[in-house]
Amino acid sequence: MDAEQPSRIGALLREWRQRRRLSQLDLANLADTSARHLSYMENGRARPSRTMLLRLSAALDVPLRERNTLLLAADYAPAYRESSLDDDYMASIRSALETMLAAHEPYPAVVVDRVWNVLQGNRAMGVLMDGIPPHLLEPQPNVFRLALHPEGLAARLANLEQVRTLFLERLSRQVNATGDIELQRLHEEVSGYPVPSSDDEVPRHQPSPSPIEVPLRIRTPFGELAMFSTMATFGAPADVTLAELAIELFYPLDDFTADVLRAHSAAGLEPVEGLSER
Repeated sequence: MDAEQPSRIGALLREWRQRRRLSQLDLANLADTSARHLSYMENGRARPSRTMLLRLSAALDVPLRERNTLLLAADYAPAYRESSLDDDYMASIRSALETMLAAHEPYPAVVVDRVWNVLQGNRAMGVLMDGIPPHLLEPQPNVFRLALHPEGLAARLANLEQVRTLFLERLSRQVNATGDIELQRLHEEVSGYPVPSSDDEVPRHQPSPSPIEVPLRIRTPFGELAMFSTMATFGAPADVTLAELAIELFYPLDDFTADVLRAHSAAGLEPVEGLSER
């Protein structure tokens, strides 16, 4: 390894430690090493071993993709495979995703990657995606573009200001936690979208008390639907692609929304153009 490599890996370690707001002593205790040795690694006086880098990465909760980056910076081979979802190796994962999406009918559900690109969606997503222009679906739909673009859902959200604030805060936290350049670019893009004017930021009727502070309140031809979502991820991933997958599952917040979604499903749904069901 040349003389520049230790300083590069040291700078990356320091950056991750500071991002997690840990002192050298805090991180040393978490990684079962000494603060002095950690200081030497950060300033380039000591080269971390592969095992030490993996311990530090785990203690810092570094995403698998960036753990590989740390290893490469120290002239070690990556520890985590990055597969295509279409690989035979990922057959069991594809099967699990298809099962989850189908089982969630008649409620909408999507599979997203680390930058919130929609990889798969079930038929119930048609309720949300109806009327979305083709340019927001190509080459791949993105949750934040779909929600905040003035030609997307933003024009139909009855509580756009609340949803926009929530989404931008969520994305900002993710950028800060991961340092992901693509996420940062996405945040810069969607935060710059013009906000459609709305004379209906408050509901037409007083909503019932809800455990969800900011639901999605979407105007549709069937009426105003109220939904919330949960996120599911895979436990103990050993593959970069798998570690970055998430399933967003939408649920009705009231009986009216549940009835509309069930009726929409019973009417026979068509796949949404631009969303793969595999």
